[in-house]
Amino acid sequence: MERQAHELDHRIVGDDMQCVEITLDPGETVIAEAGTMMMLDEGIQMETIFGDGRGQSQGFLDKMFSAGKRVLTGESLFMTTYTNTSSVRRTAWFAAGYPGKIMPMDLRDHQGKLICQKNSFLAAAKGVSIGIAFQKRLGAGLFGGEGFIMQKLEGDGQVYIHAGGTTVQRDLAPGETLRVDTGCLVAMTQDVDYDVQFVGGIKNTLFGGEGLFFATLRGPGRVWIQSLPFSRLADNIIAAAPRAGGRGKEEGSLLGGLGRLLDGDN
Repeated sequence: MERQAHELDHRIVGDDMQCVEITLDPGETVIAEAGTMMMLDEGIQMETIFGDGRGQSQGFLDKMFSAGKRVLTGESLFMTTYTNTSSVRRTAWFAAGYPGKIMPMDLRDHQGKLICQKNSFLAAAKGVSIGIAFQKRLGAGLFGGEGFIMQKLEGDGQVYIHAGGTTVQRDLAPGETLRVDTGCLVAMTQDVDYDVQFVGGIKNTLFGGEGLFFATLRGPGRVWIQSLPFSRLADNIIAAAPRAGGRGKEEGSLLGGLGRLLDGDN
């Protein structure tokens, strides 16, 4: 079957701080989240669009509904398209805002749909629909946090997903269950059954050092897990940042801790 979305060529550059170079034939378009563009060749035209990125004829109410769904995921109302208006091939470069890996995926290899964590979507071929996937279970709806509202990528084009740290791919057999920190779940195929559960136990809740909830993923299907979600990275940076007065935590230093205690810092 002929592909409906634009067909993109790409090259992933870098190791831990990756970016993606997308080569556009004349007339081809790539859609990207605001703030991900790195650089553009001359001849590529930028345009802000209102909707879900399909590029098809949509009425105003349809566009409003598509944009409203994106707001629920914490994303912008608008997306940006980059179209090669020249007569020769041109390149556009995109990068995420924190360390990690960029995963290029062809939706045709995943039955035309992927479910991914919000903030993980980087770019896609024109013709791919970027919406949201609501979880049916009440527990996921009330307590899922990062894992509740996830993005839904539909179509037959190429998409680019960013994962923090190192990415682990797992293929789940029918009935096989995997428990994952909600922030570490990057993406999954549409046939994976997903729910959010309470960790349980007063000691786990107060002293475990992990979140109160984890995601349970049940096969069959494929899932992608990230080792360093942005929320965890941000928490670690805040915890390690120097406090007012220029003194840091002095981790591992007994004298440092006693000094702060004697100074009245604790």
